[in-house]
Amino acid sequence: MLKGFKEFILRGNVIDLAVAVVIGAAFTGLVNSLVNSIFNPAIGALFNAESLATLWTVEIPTTNGGVAHIAFGAVVAALIQFLLVAVVVYFAIVAPINYVSRVAFAKREEDAAEETKPAPPTELELLAQIRDLLLAQNAGSTPTTSAEEPTGK
Repeated sequence: MLKGFKEFILRGNVIDLAVAVVIGAAFTGLVNSLVNSIFNPAIGALFNAESLATLWTVEIPTTNGGVAHIAFGAVVAALIQFLLVAVVVYFAIVAPINYVSRVAFAKREEDAAEETKPAPPTELELLAQIRDLLLAQNAGSTPTTSAEEPTGK
C-alpha cells in the first residue's frame, strides 16, 4: 500500500501539478494587484467613478427596509481580470509550448524521412554499374577477348 502511494507521489505529473498550483497562486496575487491597483482605477476614471467596483451599482430595497447593492462594475472587473490571466497564460505558456512542439515534430518528421532514404551506393556498387554499362555498350560492337589480338593491318 505504501509502495503504491510512493509511486503515485513520485510520478512526474503529480510534482508538475503541485508546482503549477503554487505558481498559479502567486500569479493570481500578481494579477489581482494589477487589476485592482491599475486597471480598475483607470477604467473607473474614464466613467468618473472611484473604481470599477463602485461603477454601475444598482440599489435594491430589501424587505427589512435596508438597501442591497448589485455591483455590475465588480463583474466587469472580474471579467477584465480573467481576460488578463488568459492573455498572459496564452502568450507566456501556451504559444511558446506550441511553437516548441511544432519545431520538435518537424525535426522528428525530418529524422524519420532521413531514415527512410535509401543509402547511397558504395564505391564497389558504382564500379559494378560502370562495368555493366560498358559491357552493354560494347555488346553492339565486335567484342575482343584477351585471346584475340586485334590486327592493325
